[in-house]
Amino acid sequence: MRVILPRRYDTKETFGGLFVFDEDRLLLSVKTLELPYLENHQNISCIPPGEYPLTRIHHRKFGICFLVENVPGRSGIIIHSGNFAAEREKLERAIMKDRKVDTLGCIMPGLYYSDLNDDGILDVAESTDAMNLLRAILPTKSTLIIL
Repeated sequence: MRVILPRRYDTKETFGGLFVFDEDRLLLSVKTLELPYLENHQNISCIPPGEYPLTRIHHRKFGICFLVENVPGRSGIIIHSGNFAAEREKLERAIMKDRKVDTLGCIMPGLYYSDLNDDGILDVAESTDAMNLLRAILPTKSTLIIL
């Protein structure tokens, strides 16, 4: 099974579509939201394009999710539920104020984009539903190809 993630890079966020294929048959399509690409710097950047092993794991905070393996210079990158990605300055302020941050470089799936907190920045909505769809369809091991 292959999971393809084409992206659209923005200065504040990275938008994508996660497509799950079995051979040439499309099984599932969801939206994704990530941090902007900032040279793969830990905690403030999405990971670089490439081909990565993807493994189903049980995470203490997120439950069943998917570990993206062999990311150069990074570890602990997972596909998990969440709604908000933040540009660098917003992320740094949130960390300093001990506020909740939904991603520090991970991939968050959702069913559509919406400005959930009225800050003028798109968020990913219905992330738990999207994760449940991924949990139902993805095997223990697959391959993630990020474009």
